[in-house]
Amino acid sequence: MITTYKVRDVLAFEDKFIGDNFRFSFPILTFSLQVEIVPTSKWKAYRNLIGLARSILNFPISNDNPVLTANQLSFGYGQKLAINSISFQLKPGTLTALVGPNGAGKSTLLHLLEGRLPCCEGCVKCNGSVALMPQKAAIDWSFPITVQQMVKLGKTSKQRSKDGRSVGQLLNLVGMTGMESRRLNQLSGGQQQRVLLARALIQESDILLLDEPYSAIDPPTRAHLLDVMRQQAEVGQTLLVSSHDWCKALDSYDRVLVIDRHLVANGTPAQVRNTISDMDGRMGDCCG
Repeated sequence: MITTYKVRDVLAFEDKFIGDNFRFSFPILTFSLQVEIVPTSKWKAYRNLIGLARSILNFPISNDNPVLTANQLSFGYGQKLAINSISFQLKPGTLTALVGPNGAGKSTLLHLLEGRLPCCEGCVKCNGSVALMPQKAAIDWSFPITVQQMVKLGKTSKQRSKDGRSVGQLLNLVGMTGMESRRLNQLSGGQQQRVLLARALIQESDILLLDEPYSAIDPPTRAHLLDVMRQQAEVGQTLLVSSHDWCKALDSYDRVLVIDRHLVANGTPAQVRNTISDMDGRMGDCCG
């Protein structure tokens, strides 16, 4: 006789012995397992089954469905196209660099993806919520509020009713512990970027777009912010980070998008390095 159990049921029945032969399945996965327990080693075999069940529950389930799809995006200011027919996809839990020279259309593309700008042509499909960390220059840092108040501004009224990481937890994550009461005009450039990242993270979005988060910061701050972004990707958030720092983008990310008003390259760092040796002289030795 075959009895079917869910994996979680098996884990709940550790103090029981279930038949001579049984089968269990886990609906989220696309397979089931047939396990035969030998009567002479019932307890050992059952313990092995428990370990197997736990390994299934902890098995990373890959999701190849994109969380964001950009299809033939175009946008112009007046008669001049800022971006032209750009298409790509972002997979869940990935950290992707968006690189290109100044004026390549990186900020425009991020604003299109967020919905701040309307597409002239093409469309954006998002399977989740989207948040944008703006450029530091877009913020009035003389505004008379504290760091804590600035981070809280990232949450909408609907989000404020939900449990999530506190301002203190996020400031600790980005390396700003104990600075909740500091005024914005008292912050260094690196501290301003950390606050903006905490403000973006408090929104707990599925997709996080970051516009030049490494601008005018020192290498240790850059490394810390990148480490935080990597942690976010590891827990399932999808991040797209714009930068004109070619070398770092080709070393630190899962994937790299290169644009110069149009899509120049899209792939893993190794693929992009092999595809592009020079972009009109502006990538220098970074792709060599």
